[in-house]
Amino acid sequence: MSDPLPRPLDQRLDALARHPFRAKFHLRGRERATAELSGPATMRWHAYDLIAKRLAPAEPYKDGKQTPYRGHPVFVAQHATATCCRNCLQRWHQIPKGRELSRAERAYVVGVICRWIERELAGSGSSGSVDES
Repeated sequence: MSDPLPRPLDQRLDALARHPFRAKFHLRGRERATAELSGPATMRWHAYDLIAKRLAPAEPYKDGKQTPYRGHPVFVAQHATATCCRNCLQRWHQIPKGRELSRAERAYVVGVICRWIERELAGSGSSGSVDES
């Protein structure tokens, strides 16, 4: 499966950005610099790797608490896009929990994360701090 089409994906990201908790997340400081310096191909590789380890298993270790709020652009993107845990993935993206993510679902999640990062770097993010609430 290729990345989701930009327009429907952008519409989903716009809807997520209207949610008060999700709207708090933006790339700043070290995470922004990492994304800018690494480039899209490296960010995509990191996203695939992190998703495979932390989200794809049927029952991820510490599900619901496995994604840090800071430390890597992919982590910030996961919270902004509701791809941080299996509960959020089910609620916001209709991907059921309790089974391993398929290859297509992994590609979709990575596409969502990478598109959000791309939009952030293009300047669609706003200023302010990331709250952990």
